[in-house]
Amino acid sequence: MVEARWNGAVIARSDDTVVVEGNHYFPAAAVDAAVLTPSSTTTVCPWKGVAHYYSLGVGDAVNRDAAWYYPDPKPEAAQIRDRIAFWKGVEVG
Repeated sequence: MVEARWNGAVIARSDDTVVVEGNHYFPAAAVDAAVLTPSSTTTVCPWKGVAHYYSLGVGDAVNRDAAWYYPDPKPEAAQIRDRIAFWKGVEVG
């Protein structure tokens, strides 16, 4: 079982993650939706497509753009559709 933790809380847990470029992509249903706030930030990956971001809120703490997902990944990255990954201090393991 892989967990994502931030600010003392487990924000995602699954035994079905997909690892791409060293990042665990969790099924969206395995992520605590209560901690996610949509962000207007986007970035472009040449082979995965356009990433969209969420900020995390746990307690009074906010971690801006600490989660990302590809709503419409390119065909070579289809395995990460409907999955969310983390960074910016989120511990995954």
